[in-house]
Amino acid sequence: MNIILCHTTADFDALGAAVGLTHLHPGSRLVITGGCHPTVKQFLALHRDEFAIIERRSVNPKQIHSIFIVDVQTRSRLGKTAQWLDLPHLSEIIIYDHHCETQTDIRATQTYIEAVGATTTLITEKLQTIQNKPTPILTPAEATIMALGIHADTGSLTFDHTTPRDAAALAWLMQQGANLHAIAEYIQPGLSPQLQDLLKIALENIQRSTVRNYQIGSILLHTDEYVPGLSTLASSLIDLTEIDALLLAHTHSLKDTTEKSLTIIGRSRIPETNLSELLQPLGGGGHLRAAAVTLRDSNPETTLEKLVDQLKNQIPQPPTARDLMSSPVRTIPPETSIEEAHRILLRYGHSGLSVVDSSRKLVGIISRRDIDIALHHGFPHAPVKGYMTPQLKTIYPETTLPEIEELMVTYDIGRLPVLENNRLVGIVTRTDVLRELHQQQRPQNEQLGCIPGETCKSIAELLQERLAPQLWQLLTCVAELAEKQGWQLYLIGGGVRDLLLSKFDETLLLTDIDLVVDGCHSESAEKAPAVELAKALQKIYPTARLEVHGQFQTAALLWHNDLVLDSLWIDIATARTEFYPYPAANPEVEASSIRQDLYRRDFTINALAARLTEPRAGELLDFFGGVSDLQGKQMRVLHANSFIEDPTRIYRAVRFAVRLGFEIEGKTEEYIRYAINSGVYHRQNIGKAEKNRRVPALETRLKSELKYILQANYWKPALGLLGSLGALRCLHPTMELDRKLWQQVCLMDRCLQRFDAQKSLSHWQMRLEVLIAYLESDYRGLVGKNLQLPVDSVKRLEQLELAKGKVMENLPECNTPSQVVWLLREYDLPMLILIAVQCERWVRRKVWQYLTQWGNIKPILNGNDLKAMGYKPGREFKLMLDDLLAATLDGVMSDRSDAERFLARYYPHALGNRE
Repeated sequence: MNIILCHTTADFDALGAAVGLTHLHPGSRLVITGGCHPTVKQFLALHRDEFAIIERRSVNPKQIHSIFIVDVQTRSRLGKTAQWLDLPHLSEIIIYDHHCETQTDIRATQTYIEAVGATTTLITEKLQTIQNKPTPILTPAEATIMALGIHADTGSLTFDHTTPRDAAALAWLMQQGANLHAIAEYIQPGLSPQLQDLLKIALENIQRSTVRNYQIGSILLHTDEYVPGLSTLASSLIDLTEIDALLLAHTHSLKDTTEKSLTIIGRSRIPETNLSELLQPLGGGGHLRAAAVTLRDSNPETTLEKLVDQLKNQIPQPPTARDLMSSPVRTIPPETSIEEAHRILLRYGHSGLSVVDSSRKLVGIISRRDIDIALHHGFPHAPVKGYMTPQLKTIYPETTLPEIEELMVTYDIGRLPVLENNRLVGIVTRTDVLRELHQQQRPQNEQLGCIPGETCKSIAELLQERLAPQLWQLLTCVAELAEKQGWQLYLIGGGVRDLLLSKFDETLLLTDIDLVVDGCHSESAEKAPAVELAKALQKIYPTARLEVHGQFQTAALLWHNDLVLDSLWIDIATARTEFYPYPAANPEVEASSIRQDLYRRDFTINALAARLTEPRAGELLDFFGGVSDLQGKQMRVLHANSFIEDPTRIYRAVRFAVRLGFEIEGKTEEYIRYAINSGVYHRQNIGKAEKNRRVPALETRLKSELKYILQANYWKPALGLLGSLGALRCLHPTMELDRKLWQQVCLMDRCLQRFDAQKSLSHWQMRLEVLIAYLESDYRGLVGKNLQLPVDSVKRLEQLELAKGKVMENLPECNTPSQVVWLLREYDLPMLILIAVQCERWVRRKVWQYLTQWGNIKPILNGNDLKAMGYKPGREFKLMLDDLLAATLDGVMSDRSDAERFLARYYPHALGNRE
């Protein structure tokens, strides 16, 4: 017998998932473990006989083969049926649930726990995979109870933990015949007369308190008997009072005993609260925003008061201006011209500038709109003091987000300067506020970095559980060092991306870690926090080598074959912003904030940061939808001009897309094609005055990206994608990956596998050389030098045309193997491979024969043999050996005696030179 269990006081989601599971595991029976919600009981009163439900007392535990558990992960919520989990003869225990934040105490053989709105959604998705005919596989009653499960647990798709998967599951259940009239009847039941009386009492006696601008409500109700439907009462109460969080407690006497039962139901609209976590220590559970617990023989007043205090402690301090502000602030003096101010705005991408006098006192702000008006009226040379806004509203670093919002709305202000000791230390803009609000309102499962199919974890949990222990210890150490200085430290970029993509049973061994230090606004300009932090860390890890890059305010620690950390590279940088003085240049960087630091990144999935320091350690910063793009498996660029500024980002987009199995998002692909077709990378199009400017993004940085791609095991699909985008024109405007070039690339790969299995050659470089060699001969050396390839590589590219011409001219005249050998042996292996892939088949055949057969043949006699025979070394020695080799190659001789006769015949005079 197979048994399906759901939690005590079963709701529609538990029952709907259990009913659906009877189709996934035919013959299974559903056991109601301890009562149902009132509306569920009403539904079952009419439809009970349509489902495979049996009573607990009718189950013979000895006959139980498998147990399936839905919508619950803790033994305490299974009632008396929990004892069945310990039966020694069970073959399996499988859990289906959507409460990712719950810590299970059931030793299951398999779990299906995913961050969706309802457990029924998981079952519905599995049912869709087994439907092999157009007719419904569910009865109308089964489809209806399952649809009720999704409606109830997602608030009819309105709760913040709802996902698109829930909506898709509902649509399929409607196709299966779910009764919408029944759903409407049971999903929005009216309050019973008893509940209406309790509602009046609750409205009159509810206790309110304000914590960090949130309204918290609590109420303790008493009745003689159990009252069904209290969860509906709690929902009605929180809607009517418009409070942000509610704890509703209810006590009633138990029959035939002096004990009282205490039920506490929680509801919350506050993003940071977790009611399930609040009630779990008491044996309860549920969702982040809705949970419940039932207790016996406890003090109701004390218990409720304690829970209210714990709920208040869950509410974090609101972000302050120090958390939101951009720093340092771009300032200009009042005498700055409108034209110069406009140029600065364009250069840094700002929407306004702070104006300070000679004593560094803030005297005004000028916005882009103010500057546009002045330019429109023809005053480019006028000073900004005539157009700035002098009447300023300012804030302090401790000003909270709600206070900032109120100021911006009340006075219609787009930016608020932040002053500390009358000194300008930062600025908060509308964009900063909107980003923070968006971060707070993002669904919890996305904010915590859940990937479909995996249990939802916080970043802090992922770091501790999946990162290799030695790396977690190192990050903890460097975070403590940063905290001592009052700095914030973030893990950014690829480390966060790979952490979110990691599997639950995977130990992540990062070899390249990027850290950013922020919160250094009060430090002097001379102090480099990243360097200070790196030096402090090296004292703890003395085996690391320290490198400092003052120009970029960064430091790196490197371990090589360390016994604990192996070969690890950690980059520590001060939060900074950057701008490109012209396309493909090296960026110019300046100190900034973590927000601006992330804003300068290339793609959304690389613009993620995990905070490592307190307070709010484990916070995930995702200002650009990077988690959503990870879930959607797409590469999306942050800025429209990103590829104009840096063409290597095209190659990075391709590299990450192919490596991760992602698609390049449609708009991002448009930006790539526009940048390539614009001709901005064509150096010959640069004006005379600019011809001497270096373009590193088309030189060493481009070579580095090409190396990453061409040495990876996915280089073929990556190169194919580069070709389809036209991105090889970054190397030279005439380069296209047509069919002929692709054949040459594939031939090169075959040659390298055949003739250099030991990889004595640089294979990625040879693949690059075959691309460059496809250009007109006049361009090859120039492109090689531009990419700063090694001298021998550039020389090979420059001499390829001459060598190829000589081979093609003389090879037809070679009638014997020895003649082929004399022609080809003056070229090294890389040159011969390039010649072979570029020539016709008959040439390749000869080169192939040379490399596989003739080039490996040695003369029957060597120099030592000649000396042993009495020949004196001299000028004729080489001629004799060459003739011996030619005779061997051409089949004139086959053994030593043939060789000796050959020498006696053609070099009789040499015998006279015997010693």
